[in-house]
Amino acid sequence: MDTSLFLNQVFNGASLASLYLLASLGLALSFGIMRVINMAHGEMLMLGGYLAYMTLLVVPGALGIVLALPVAFVGAAAMGGLIQSTVIRRLASRPLDTLLATWGVSLILQQGARDLFGAIGVEVRAPDWLAGSFAIGGLTVPSARLFIIGMAVLVLAALALLLLKSKVGLLTRAVNQDRMMASATGIDVKRVDFLVFCLGAGIAGIAGVMLALLGPVTPNVGQSYIVPAFLVVVMGGLGSIVGTTAAAVILGMFSALAQMFVDVSVAQMLLLVFVILFIQIRPQGVVTVKSRQLDA
Repeated sequence: MDTSLFLNQVFNGASLASLYLLASLGLALSFGIMRVINMAHGEMLMLGGYLAYMTLLVVPGALGIVLALPVAFVGAAAMGGLIQSTVIRRLASRPLDTLLATWGVSLILQQGARDLFGAIGVEVRAPDWLAGSFAIGGLTVPSARLFIIGMAVLVLAALALLLLKSKVGLLTRAVNQDRMMASATGIDVKRVDFLVFCLGAGIAGIAGVMLALLGPVTPNVGQSYIVPAFLVVVMGGLGSIVGTTAAAVILGMFSALAQMFVDVSVAQMLLLVFVILFIQIRPQGVVTVKSRQLDA
């Protein structure tokens, strides 16, 4: 086996794991709190990519991509808040209805993007400091993918600090552990739901900016990552941020290394088979989630 090829695939696996992580964190948060599956989550990635494109039209150059990150976060969080308050909150007690309703929202958002920007897609041009690459031994490191890895680490660290050190995090952990008891102690559970859903959608918006650095933004771009994101959440242990992180790394590495021997479509099939076998052996996922909501 070529050592340089192996090292490059390991690095590609790390960057793919970073994308999986950013795409799946919002799903893990929303399921951990509300136990609902948001089929429109992929469109938050799409929205983040289009917001990055529009930001760079207004502020071109190196500053544009930096400014696009908070713009995408706020824009996707606002859309997530709108979906949560108008659709999910009303159907939260009916999971199947929620799944179907958010799937409908997904189709509406895709068609809206197709009408506004066209079906072909738009290109977000990376600034010069992200357009190149550099070599370390036999490893070629694209600057854009290194930026994606760094952004994933930064977002994960910020989320961990928020959940462990802030009042919002304390309330979130309380609702995650026992929703009824948290409500009985005076916690505004619906407000926590809204904040967490907005946060998850905002993180997906940042993931959309990262995707825009790698390829054109199309109305269907989010659908390419929503299935792996679901696999990451299921394998990680439903609602577990630590498990989601571990599963993203495992699946990202598996997918990248599998592509050394087979093509992309076969690698995706093997990824699905791997997750199914893993769940058969360890149904609780990488990390066991202790929550009375899951026991109910």
